[in-house]
Amino acid sequence: MDEIDRIRAFNRAHTRRLGLLRQGYLEAGLSLAEARVIFELADGIGWTAGALSQHLGLNEGYLSRLLSRLSKSGLVEKTRHPQDGRAHILGLTRDGLIRAAELTALSRAQIESWVDGMPEAELAQLVARMEAVEASLARQSAPAPEVELRDLAIGDAGWLVEQHGVLYARDEGFDASFEALVAEILADFIRHRDPAYERGWIAWQDGARLGSIFCVKGPEPGLAKLRMFLLLPEARGLGLGQRLLDTCMSYARETGYRRMVLWTHESHEAACALYRKNGFSLDSAVPVTSFGVDLVEQQWSIDLAG
Repeated sequence: MDEIDRIRAFNRAHTRRLGLLRQGYLEAGLSLAEARVIFELADGIGWTAGALSQHLGLNEGYLSRLLSRLSKSGLVEKTRHPQDGRAHILGLTRDGLIRAAELTALSRAQIESWVDGMPEAELAQLVARMEAVEASLARQSAPAPEVELRDLAIGDAGWLVEQHGVLYARDEGFDASFEALVAEILADFIRHRDPAYERGWIAWQDGARLGSIFCVKGPEPGLAKLRMFLLLPEARGLGLGQRLLDTCMSYARETGYRRMVLWTHESHEAACALYRKNGFSLDSAVPVTSFGVDLVEQQWSIDLAG
């Protein structure tokens, strides 16, 4: 038996010992997944469904069905998120807190029955070995290298032109005129950038570029323009978009800009939702034909002094 088979054998034995194959977890009338959700909510962290889904590694649709059942059972409740009106904070009801306490007591009793009579030194050794296993597995699943935001440098402009051209052609059907526009914007920035009032950032992780954002001067004093906001598909959902936007807006405020504007398209739903979440207002939406396709151009703005 090799190492992989020995790990599999341990998992099977531990699964059987915990009773995870039975219809109800700890004979408490709940599935293992339902009990785990209750345990997590009992910690009082203030999970949203999306965050809890990622934390537990559960499909969002499956978790939604679990939460629905627990809600109908009177164990889970939702309250409006104080900073994001579209999101909800999950929590336990009074009955849910009682059930969580019951599950904790049952779980402790189960473990206590296993180690009852075990010499103290042997128990301490067992716990130390379990912690060593957890630490070893945690190292294997350590977070990816930190994302670094760097100033625009040699080679970045060419990468930006290529990525804008390829991604927008693939995802939205843009023709080559969009790639030409991006090249013109970048050429103007490189040739005429005012370093006291304009800056571009490129997001890097583990030697690869993931995205960008630029702050440039607008057509009137005190007005900043947000440009070149790009995230590669593999970088989406990591919070990098919010970090880039925060960095750009903070720079604009620190530099003395009073207002920021940006131009985008209605089809960029994720980006538009991020703008709205951060206080931008939609000023205009105009149907146009650009880059070989029909679009709705949007202008957004925000008062940076507010």
